[in-house]
Amino acid sequence: MNTAPAKTVACLGGAGGMGEMLARHLSRSAQVGKLFVADLDANAAARVAQRLADDAGCEVISTQIDALDRAGLEALFARVDFVANAAGPFFRLGVPTLKAAIATGTAYLDICDDPEPTVEMLALDSAAKAAGVCAVIGMGASPGVSNLLARRAADSLDDVIDCYTAWPLDAELPELEQSPMEAEAGGEVSAAVVHLMEQISGTVEGVVAGKRVKVPPLEAFTLDYPGLGKGTALSVGHPEPVTLHRSLGIQGRAANLMLVQRSTARYLKSLARDIDAGRLTLEQAADELINPPDLRSMTAAAMSLLAKGAGHLPFFFALLTGRKDGQLKCVGCRATSLPAGMAAVTSIPAAIAVDMLLKHPAAPGVRAPEEVIEAYELLDRLRPFCPGAPESVDALAPVALMDL
Repeated sequence: MNTAPAKTVACLGGAGGMGEMLARHLSRSAQVGKLFVADLDANAAARVAQRLADDAGCEVISTQIDALDRAGLEALFARVDFVANAAGPFFRLGVPTLKAAIATGTAYLDICDDPEPTVEMLALDSAAKAAGVCAVIGMGASPGVSNLLARRAADSLDDVIDCYTAWPLDAELPELEQSPMEAEAGGEVSAAVVHLMEQISGTVEGVVAGKRVKVPPLEAFTLDYPGLGKGTALSVGHPEPVTLHRSLGIQGRAANLMLVQRSTARYLKSLARDIDAGRLTLEQAADELINPPDLRSMTAAAMSLLAKGAGHLPFFFALLTGRKDGQLKCVGCRATSLPAGMAAVTSIPAAIAVDMLLKHPAAPGVRAPEEVIEAYELLDRLRPFCPGAPESVDALAPVALMDL
């Protein structure tokens, strides 16, 4: 029985879509005695705190904070036991926030889905260890749950050669109730769409021949998922190749992949070419993705006849190749259901992970989810939030193997 006193937690970015959902679930944790809803917008933070107070199991307080104000961050973090960071964009705010947590000796978790700050934050590992701080980065859906599926699959292997994680952008898959693309629809460009444009252009983090290297995005990967069949997905810049390379000792290739419709694949490649050539800014490309001009759409639709689609691939999975007792194997672990909507699928796993770390703190250092979050426990606790409420972890995240 856990008899430790409840902790004080700051939810940074707590007035945003992801942040409010994260704060809501943290406010119901038995491990949390006081919750600061911290946001740049003081009025929005106050409104969130008021909404949460009615059914919270802890004291909920709002506070204004600028994540680029180092002194202000440190003053807030010195008052709390744990920082749950949902404040983006992480390429601007991730590293400064983690540095402030290390300076104040405060445990930390974020939902960073950007590979560049992931690399910078991992470089703070020695500083975090010296300060006695455990910092878990990238604990949402992808990255986050995807890393834990990879960890679950890797447990069936003696060593890992290749590792692919995949998530749906707009692929037409029967399991999927709502895609991230649908969640962003409505004519408005969000920071998430601009971020996507950044991660399909230029070069991104990848793993080739066991080494972390910069590679071009939107490479088509055709995979054969055990028991389901083949399909094709496109690579995108994401943290999973960076952290899984370190944690699983990948010897071959690693990439994070998007499942997309064939016309979308062609459309994204067209946007990426124009970004790389300087004809479109990231913001202009994001606008064209949400509000596509007729000519680009017609061209992409015509060219899509040459592209391959998601086929029989599941909607959210990790697929590894490796060896078991000297035999080459392919191992997949897929989600059969996940919380509906981008905010829920990102923030609920993060809140569960914070609760787990408050109850059982992990060793100091900057860690990826698969290094410190017990996959079975988190997935088991995630089940009730998933449509259909899968009856077991094996039903929610089945593992499938085949010989190669």
